[in-house]
Amino acid sequence: MSRARWQIHHRTSYTYRAPVRESFNDVRLKPPSNERQSVESFILTTTPAAPVQQYRDFYANCVHHFEIPNPHASLLIESRAVVLAHPPLPLSAAAILAPLAALRDFAKSGDYADYLGPSRFVDVEPQTWRLALDATVGIADAWQAAQALMRFVHGHLDYAPASTHVHTPLREALAQRRGVCQDFAHVMLGMCRALKMPARYVSGYLAVEKARSTHAWVEVWIPTAGWLALDPTHNRQIDETYIKIGAGRDYADVPPVAGYYRGTMERKLEVDVQIEAIA
Repeated sequence: MSRARWQIHHRTSYTYRAPVRESFNDVRLKPPSNERQSVESFILTTTPAAPVQQYRDFYANCVHHFEIPNPHASLLIESRAVVLAHPPLPLSAAAILAPLAALRDFAKSGDYADYLGPSRFVDVEPQTWRLALDATVGIADAWQAAQALMRFVHGHLDYAPASTHVHTPLREALAQRRGVCQDFAHVMLGMCRALKMPARYVSGYLAVEKARSTHAWVEVWIPTAGWLALDPTHNRQIDETYIKIGAGRDYADVPPVAGYYRGTMERKLEVDVQIEAIA
C-alpha cells in the first residue's frame, strides 16, 4: 500500500419553508493532521456569509462556529479539503499482545472513563454484554477480541440505507438487526464497553464509497499499541482510503453540523460529498 492524496468537497444545504433567523451552528468537518494523515488545505464557507470562529471541543475535535442573526431562507455550508493519507504501519504480534482481562484496570482510569460507559446512543445493558461474551468466547487477547466483535457486528446487522436516522440508539438497531454505518459503530462500541474495552466513535470519510456522505467506524484502546481502528460496516481494518474527521463517545459528540435557529421547523436538508484522488 502507498500514500493517497484525496480532495474532498462536502456540501450541506438547508432550505426553509419560511425565512428563519438567529441561526447558531457548530461544524465538525476539518480533519486533523496526525500520524495517519496530513491536512494540506482546508477552507469552510457559508452562504449567507458569516464570520467563522474556530475552537477545540472536549475531545480535541476542531469545531467551526458561526452565527447568522438576520432572516434567511436557505443556508449552505461548504468545506473543501486536501488530505494526504498514509497506510497504517504494520503491527507485530508482540506490539498488540494484551490480555483482555487486563483492560478492567482501565475502568478505574479517568483518561478512559468516557469510552467505557454508556453514552447518548450507546448502552452496556445485559443484552449487549451477553452478545459480547458469546462473540468472544474462548478469546483471551484484547485485539483478537476486538476483531471478533467487529466480525460479529458485521454478520449480525444488515446494511440498509435509510432504515435508521441519526438519533437511532444501539438497542433499536439491535432489535431490527439492520442499520447504516453509524449503527454498526454504535453496536460495536456497546459490545466493546460491555467487556471493559475502551472504544470510541470515529467520524470521517471512506474514499472508495459510493455514498455521498460521511462514514463511521470504531477505535479500540489496546494498552500495548494505543488506539487501533476497525470498520464493522465493512469488516476490516482501516487503510489509506479512510480520512478521519473526529472522535467521541458516539455520534452525538461529532455530528458534521449541529445548531439551532428561530423559525419554521419545515425544512429540506441535502448533503453531498465528493471525494477524488489527486496527484
